[in-house]
Amino acid sequence: MIPAAFDYVRAGSAEEALAALAEHGDEAKLMAGGHSLIPLMRFRLVTPGVVVDVGNIDGDLRGIRVDGDVVRIGALTRHSELEHSTDLAASCPLLAHVASVVGDPSVRHRGTLGGSLAHADPASDLPAAILALGGSLVARGPGGEREIAASDFFTGFLESALAPDELLTEVRVPVSTGGWNYQKFNRRAQDWAIVAVAVSDGGKGVSLVNMGSTPLRATAVEEAVAGGASAAEAAAHAADGTTPPEDLNGDADYRSHLARVLTERALNAAGLA
Repeated sequence: MIPAAFDYVRAGSAEEALAALAEHGDEAKLMAGGHSLIPLMRFRLVTPGVVVDVGNIDGDLRGIRVDGDVVRIGALTRHSELEHSTDLAASCPLLAHVASVVGDPSVRHRGTLGGSLAHADPASDLPAAILALGGSLVARGPGGEREIAASDFFTGFLESALAPDELLTEVRVPVSTGGWNYQKFNRRAQDWAIVAVAVSDGGKGVSLVNMGSTPLRATAVEEAVAGGASAAEAAAHAADGTTPPEDLNGDADYRSHLARVLTERALNAAGLA
């Protein structure tokens, strides 16, 4: 399908992008890599009057920096940069690995971390990784900057705590200190996950993909691990409190079964006996 007509603004800086958002209000949508927004526009699920392109902004919106016990990642850092960063592989290998299984190389060379998180798709890989890692997101708007915990960022299906006049500028995750793993079950390598599970720090952080209307923390699993449960015992709680979608790829019972199986595999691989 063809998108509805829209105006196009190419921002040269974060300030120009924020000015465009302030000028056009709810009519404006930000675009970085375009892999999230353009398909929605083609199906006319969103019809922005103005598209503000931030994909060519440089500076502190790009790059990976290890700052003590925190990894700071510019929101416009592309998936391929995460995948191939030696600094990220050493300081936060879960995130580097998850970036490597997003879509195909063409997607990874255009898609951005901030764009994926702002899109807030419950079937997406990177939001789950940031949740499991206990990360946070920095948003900049007319009132300055604010830091939002990843656990508070995803508010509904394709909805986030990001205000219409805010720009996501940075993602922060702790330097990893324990075992990690990511289990993704899909029909083809480049497909969205039917279900996936991210585990960080030996099971202290566990999150689920495509098990509800938002990316989810598997809090029941985390509590079981904290209480000394085995991988099998903790994984038995993987579907607790979830509302899995039902579609051609599987019903709720099937996805719940997958969540338990994949969680046990991920916990074992992360070093939980």
